[in-house]
Amino acid sequence: MSCWETIADYGLRSIGIGERLLPRADYTLCQQVTLIGSGMIWNVYFGVLALMSGFFLATSAALGKASGNPFLRKPAEWFIFLFRGSPLFIQFFFAYFLFLSLKSVSPFFDVFTSAWLGALIVLFLNTAAYSAEIFHGALLSIPRGDLEAADAYGFSGWKKFRRITWPTMLRLAWPAYTNEAIFLFHATTLVYFSGFPAFQQRGDALYYANYFADKTFNPFVPYPILAGFFILLTLILIGGFGWVNKRLNRHLPQDARQKVKLKPNLMR
Repeated sequence: MSCWETIADYGLRSIGIGERLLPRADYTLCQQVTLIGSGMIWNVYFGVLALMSGFFLATSAALGKASGNPFLRKPAEWFIFLFRGSPLFIQFFFAYFLFLSLKSVSPFFDVFTSAWLGALIVLFLNTAAYSAEIFHGALLSIPRGDLEAADAYGFSGWKKFRRITWPTMLRLAWPAYTNEAIFLFHATTLVYFSGFPAFQQRGDALYYANYFADKTFNPFVPYPILAGFFILLTLILIGGFGWVNKRLNRHLPQDARQKVKLKPNLMR
């Protein structure tokens, strides 16, 4: 089988298109690259949807935590503390068994035991909590002069938030939020190792890398391939978020603009 035939057979296997059976012998480099790349579809799916939906919840939670109303502040504080204070792996574990228990009560919850929805909900809540803390810090860092200037121009309520508070918050938070987005995509590799099963061996990139490492007894081929895919994905994220950062800071002098930099977390 040529490499082009391998790509045609396995390129979209992780989403159920193409060859159903995984290779059983004579594992080639092309097969490993193709299947691990196919699994990246799920990593991108989890990361993009969780990031997009979590952005809005994070904004709401940050505003709630900064609110003077305890009925808004306390739920936001506990939500952020709960999902930032517990490991993501444990959140996956408990969420799966919670959905499994609810499934026995009502068949409605059957779909939540699938990784495409159940794991996505966990990632959505987790990244929303981390992002909310970033946005809350940015809210507190907004220069008081900007808010006083808005008051002087007659801005108040929604107009003040939309024109002054929210853009300034994003501008201050964006470099840290970029790092959160990168680590969210890295965290998607935990999905199929934390309870949510891979239906018909349709897993993510790490699932296939682990499959080849087990079959060949040589982890020094599939895992570097996996790392290469994530490095490429990280470069794309840095480029995209860097472009947004430039747009947010386009009114500032060049030397006053914050740069997007990768700052590794030792633990999530």
